[in-house]
Amino acid sequence: MFDNLTDRLSQTLRHVTGKAKLSEDNIKETLREVRMALLEADVALPVVKDFVNSVRERAVGTEVSKSLTPGQAFVKIVRAELEQLMGAANEDLQLNATPPAVILMAGLQGAGKTTTVGKLARFLRERKKKSVMVVSADIYRPAAIKQLETLAAEVGVTFFPSDLNQQPVAIAEAAIREAKLQFIDVVLVDTAGRLHIDAEMMGEIQALHAAIKPIETLFVVDAMTGQDAANTAKAFNEALPLTGVILTKVDGDARGGAALSVRAITGKPIKFLGMGEKSDALDPFHPDRIASRILGMGDVLSLIEQAEQSLDRDKAEKLTKKLKKGKGFDLEDFRDQLQQMKNMGGLGGLMDKLPMMGGVNLAQMGNAQGAAEKQFKQMEAIINSMTPLERRDPEVISGSRKRRIAMGSGTQVQDVGKLIKQHKQMQKMMKKFTAKGGMAKMMRGMGGMLPGGGMPKL
Repeated sequence: MFDNLTDRLSQTLRHVTGKAKLSEDNIKETLREVRMALLEADVALPVVKDFVNSVRERAVGTEVSKSLTPGQAFVKIVRAELEQLMGAANEDLQLNATPPAVILMAGLQGAGKTTTVGKLARFLRERKKKSVMVVSADIYRPAAIKQLETLAAEVGVTFFPSDLNQQPVAIAEAAIREAKLQFIDVVLVDTAGRLHIDAEMMGEIQALHAAIKPIETLFVVDAMTGQDAANTAKAFNEALPLTGVILTKVDGDARGGAALSVRAITGKPIKFLGMGEKSDALDPFHPDRIASRILGMGDVLSLIEQAEQSLDRDKAEKLTKKLKKGKGFDLEDFRDQLQQMKNMGGLGGLMDKLPMMGGVNLAQMGNAQGAAEKQFKQMEAIINSMTPLERRDPEVISGSRKRRIAMGSGTQVQDVGKLIKQHKQMQKMMKKFTAKGGMAKMMRGMGGMLPGGGMPKL
């Protein structure tokens, strides 16, 4: 997300960052470039106008002229205004109600609403430590009820059954009654989607809202529809008191116009971003972190949170103890490290949150990412084709063994040789880190495998 916008804005702002003095003329030229970048990102025109005017007012005032580094002060203003545009701070779900707290999910057909219900249920169970019940009030799409039942089982939450002969209000009320009996904390009510906003749809969901009085009413919308996403959310908000928006399919949207337009047009906060197909691919929306990513400054806080959730602490501890005892870092340990990176979303998920290094073009970074992902898969295939003895003691791998491993993994003999060489380098690195102080340094060393961070030479 934001790839194109980040590329344009970071190039534009780089020209102004080093300037000792900013004049009306060079501010005007930079703002023209910022305006074009936002319009190309499919940000709504009124939003772009307001944003540029706000930046101009602050930039031509004393804030920049009195600064020792006017160029950097200008970038700081752009960042602050981006944060303001998207909502200043993350707005958490309001769950402080007498249990169960009811969350009503609304949206158009195809926005990924039912999938998002599953993701949100998992988020509430794992990160908020809440017991969750999900129920489908979609009586028009038979597959929706079955889909939600499957998702509930997958993420480990309670599913309340419903059928097509019931009315949405009756379904939701029955689910809430059952949730009270089971002392469940949160009930997520999935509703029917439509291909467009119509009076019948609005009447049905308004009646449902009035009957169950949810503490949160979240509108799920496809980020790939750009500024149309913001306009749809606005129309929905006029009929229903929305409390927030969830943008889905954000990983497929290189422009980011929806994220920059929704808050300004609807006045409602974006609460979550859907970042992929998996049930854990739902991130809380932090405007300050997103602003940093847009300006190529990375999002290290989210990266740390992702690492904390994804890294297998037991494996990390076992590896640390093993290394402290003087036992070598073998190929099974190497494979574990590759899998840990995969659990963090692969290199794509990591690079998205890393600061741009030395102004590297995003297209070039994308190429590096693709090559590295392919290389990681190949390395895993080679290690999997080895015997347990070979993985524990690579010294036994002779020429004939290399040929067998290459055939088994669909690679070349030289690829096997490269992997063994790379593993030796990793072994040396692990010895250094354990000698100098533990796991934190070791994980920083793993960061050196990332493109731009000096992947060990093959």
